[in-house]
This record gives sequence, C-alpha cells and structure tokens, in this order.
Amino acid sequence: MSSTAPPASRPAHRPSSREDILNSALDMLREGGAVSLDSAARAAGITKPGLMYHFPSKAALMSALVDRLVDDCARELRRRLPAETDAGFSVHDRLTAYLDWVCEGDFDSSDLVIFSDPRLREPLTTQWTERMKPWVEVPADLPEAERSRLLAVRLLADGIWFAAASNALPLADVEVARVRTLAHQLIQGPP
Repeated sequence: MSSTAPPASRPAHRPSSREDILNSALDMLREGGAVSLDSAARAAGITKPGLMYHFPSKAALMSALVDRLVDDCARELRRRLPAETDAGFSVHDRLTAYLDWVCEGDFDSSDLVIFSDPRLREPLTTQWTERMKPWVEVPADLPEAERSRLLAVRLLADGIWFAAASNALPLADVEVARVRTLAHQLIQGPP
C-alpha cells in the first residue's frame, strides 16, 4: 500500500482584503501620495486584478474611501449624542456633536479625499454632502436668527476641520477651545 505525501505547504499568503486596501489608500493620502489603482494595489501588497476584484475602477475605490471616512465620522458623532428620543435628535444635538468631534479630533490630509482627484471631485463631493447632510443640515424653517446662529456654528466647525486636515493655518489648541466655547454659546442662543 503506498502512502501519499501531504501536499507541500504553500507560503503564507496575505489575503486581499477590502479593508486592507482602504487602509493602504488612506495611508497614501496621509503621506501626500496620489491614489491610482496601480499605486493602491502596490501599497496594499496585492496585484491590480486583486484590487479590482473589490474596486473595479478608481471611482469605486475613491467612493469607498469617502464612505469609510463618513462611516468613521458618523460613529464618532453617534458616540457624542445624547440618548435618542422618539423625535430623533435635534439640530442642536447634532451640531453640538459635530462641533465637539471636530474640536477633539485628529485630522490629516486623508480626510480631504473628496479633493484628491480633480476628475472625481464633483461626484465625491456630492457623495460626501449626501452622507453628511443628515448630521449638519440646519433646517430652513427655523426662525431666521436661530438658523443664522446654527449655520455659523456649522461653518466654524467646518473651518476648524478643514484647517486641521489641510494643515493650512490650523488653530492652536487654546484657540480651538475658545472658538468651541463661543460656538456652544451660539448653539444655546440668547439667555
């Protein structure tokens, strides 16, 4: 009776994972690199066809990066919200969560993925806007003075986020704290 030898073991293979690809692409953006299917595959240590199994086009990859960043943002915002009521969260609750997240966050150039490719800027910005709108939209039917205050809070938070992510004139921690205090006063409204 002949015995068969077990098959030779294969070298360890790192499976191509969607999350690994996204992490590698975000790392590339953090380091100031341009993302292409080729560069993203190299950074993830997989072949281009392996990457294209998950992301058939650059637009699909970039869209997934936007979704990843907004999902991370939404998770952080939910963590900062009070207990949900039957009516959901008020605009005051949502903007407070957004402001606090921005003031406490650590942002870098990967957070600006929507601006990373001029040819994809419009669809990526549209996607970002649609996904972020439920968190930061200020209803048009609010009284004018209240709506103006809340829009100012949103724009203050947007500015802090953009300055930190782009590293273009970022505020010192003490300045962020002062702006945050002022923005909280705007959310509360007049006494």
